[in-house]
Amino acid sequence: MSSKLKLGVSIGDINGIGTEVILKTFRDKRMLDFCTPIIFGDFHLLNQVKKTLHFDDLSLNKIQSIEMAKGNKINVLNCWKEEVKLNLGQNNADGGKYALTSLKSANKALKNGQIDALVTAPINKDNIQSDDFKFPGHTEFLEQEHNGKSLMLMLSDTLRIGVVTGHIPLEKVSKHISTDAILEKLNTLNQSLKQDFGIRKPKIAVLGLNPHAGDNGVIGDEEKKTIIPALQKAEDEGLLVFGPYPADGFFGSNKRQAFDGVLAMYHDQGLVPFKTLSFGNGVNFTAGLDIVRTSPDHGTAFDIAGKNQAQESSFRQAVYAACDVFKKRQEWQRLNSNPLKISPKKERSRSKVE
Repeated sequence: MSSKLKLGVSIGDINGIGTEVILKTFRDKRMLDFCTPIIFGDFHLLNQVKKTLHFDDLSLNKIQSIEMAKGNKINVLNCWKEEVKLNLGQNNADGGKYALTSLKSANKALKNGQIDALVTAPINKDNIQSDDFKFPGHTEFLEQEHNGKSLMLMLSDTLRIGVVTGHIPLEKVSKHISTDAILEKLNTLNQSLKQDFGIRKPKIAVLGLNPHAGDNGVIGDEEKKTIIPALQKAEDEGLLVFGPYPADGFFGSNKRQAFDGVLAMYHDQGLVPFKTLSFGNGVNFTAGLDIVRTSPDHGTAFDIAGKNQAQESSFRQAVYAACDVFKKRQEWQRLNSNPLKISPKKERSRSKVE
């Protein structure tokens, strides 16, 4: 186990498809060759899901502490003692309560260095709300718990799309778009592309806020007053940034293939084209923090929960991404921990030259 990455998994809403895609992913024993999964949940509950799906060939390893986890097993760490009744497909309070219990337990282990990375199954953003969780999603919760400034970064084989504003109402987006906010996200994206994906000089495309990127002020002036100044400052800091591009034309052409990353202004501007092009294989990665966390690109899907219809491909890609980013980040830290010190060249005296 010591030679393999220890991967924590929070189970999300217990009545959604999270537990199903988790079990389907690790049912493929090849997944255990490169990571040791530790599912933060409840052995009895996972067994209920296993029976519902008729996964008779699947074996779970019940553990009471992370130290008990075995490298060739699907480890389930019990996070609560009471027996919980499953109501697959129902949006209820228990779904949120135990999703939060799982998440907090996994996050504590992440903080303590007991696991190397975290993959989160989908939560329901409504029923999880409580005195302990007043956030619009995982990203905001994890930013409070760890060091750094978070960036929601959607990943696929061909796209990496970050957003300046995340889970906020559309009517408030323009108020949160500032030169400083854009510059902060550009620096976070640039750093992530280098340390998490091994890209030496990332090229980043930036989208405009308004239709046609404002048409030179005819359809809004945020591009001229806010976005372009941010790009100019980023260029002064040495970043390779381009734009602002009209979002529709950018995704409607092959222009995106020329860039290592894209920064959208708001949630749906980035996620609608991303999910259209990559749904089922996309990954949500929380960049900018001192920990590695990924999740699938879908929600709880109550309508198909328990029917053995959920596709595990996105969750599997989230596992791959977490492992890849963790290793890339380790490599980056090794390469930059003791950089070679280059002494300045000594100037030859004029007498020797002459």
